[in-house]
Amino acid sequence: MPEETDRWIPLESNPEVFNDWAYAAGLNKSQAHFEDVFGLDDALLEMVTPGAKAVCLCFPCTETIETKAREEDAKIRETGQQPVDPTVFWMKQTISNACGTMALIHALSNSDVTLLPESPLAKFIDECKGKTPLECSTLLATTPLFASIHSSAAMAGQTDASTADMQTNLHFTAFVRAPAASARAHEREGENDGERVVEPGETADNVEWRLIELDGRREGPIDRGKCGDLLKDAAKYVDRFYVSYANSMQLSMVALCPGPVPSL
Repeated sequence: MPEETDRWIPLESNPEVFNDWAYAAGLNKSQAHFEDVFGLDDALLEMVTPGAKAVCLCFPCTETIETKAREEDAKIRETGQQPVDPTVFWMKQTISNACGTMALIHALSNSDVTLLPESPLAKFIDECKGKTPLECSTLLATTPLFASIHSSAAMAGQTDASTADMQTNLHFTAFVRAPAASARAHEREGENDGERVVEPGETADNVEWRLIELDGRREGPIDRGKCGDLLKDAAKYVDRFYVSYANSMQLSMVALCPGPVPSL
């Protein structure tokens, strides 16, 4: 695990909190919003606004989950994994309790949402270009505005942040979809022939999409297999792995969905 250089107030897994953070950071309110995912079966998934662009999962750091993560990281270091699209943005987590902000940055920066020009997140993503995952983390830690946005969102939660457990054993990870690395390479090879490069979130019938997990505590982006419907495929993986090693009552999911927050 990375050395932690600071400690923030934990974020709640709450769509209102995530929306507060996202809109303060620069998400266009008319373009997308976060909403609850109430369960993993098809009937509950169909209650979510169609066309999810990213999924954020909050899960308990049980001993089994932590052990499995360490074993998987070691295997990836030793033997590698399915190549991941090189344009996927991932950064290392070095700030304790910043996993909510990390999941939000990973979700928003790897989808087709529109960020307001000159907004904090748009500027941050631009400044991260060409930097290593650790350099991006240093930039996050030394940009006071993000700590302020995180704190404001945390204070808006239903839990009294002044009494929040700073040693929480909960952690956020994000799921997005990306073109297979081979598809991206093929598109680039065809650029001279006038073919377009596949963009994040783009729908293309001839492109193989992959489910990518983005967790700042891991070794990098992790390929979780083919992806058709992002929400359903993320739910299948969560059910297969996280539910198997944690009490399902301790798991919660929010999805980044198209359009403004629905009116009640």
